[in-house]
Formats: sequence, structure tokens, C-alpha cells
Amino acid sequence: MPLGRVNYILIALGTLVIAASFGIMFLEKDVDGVFALFVSPVTLTAAYAGIAFAVLYRPKTKKSS
Repeated sequence: MPLGRVNYILIALGTLVIAASFGIMFLEKDVDGVFALFVSPVTLTAAYAGIAFAVLYRPKTKKSS
């Protein structure tokens, strides 16, 4: 498989952060709220970057001598 267990765990964590961020924005119900303007853009950007990293991540292989 091209992706390992660590990759899938990181993708799942990123997806949970994205879902939680959108969920909290939905619960806040204020377009000009603190979470919608300041916290959510940072968490969403970090989560999407984390998912991209998780897809591209490959663990280091040990060199045989």
C-alpha cells in the first residue's frame, strides 16, 4: 500500500480538526464572531496543510549495510 498506518492516522486527525472547526463556526452562528474571523482560518489552514503532509509523508527506511 502506498500509505501506511501513520498516514491514515494523520489524515483522520486532520479531518476531525476540519469537522470540528466547521462545527464550532456553525454553533457560533455569528459571521463577525471571534472564532469565525480569527481562530477558524488558522485551524482550517493548519488542518489542510497537515492532510497534505500526511499524504506526502514517507517514513525513513533503514539502510542495510
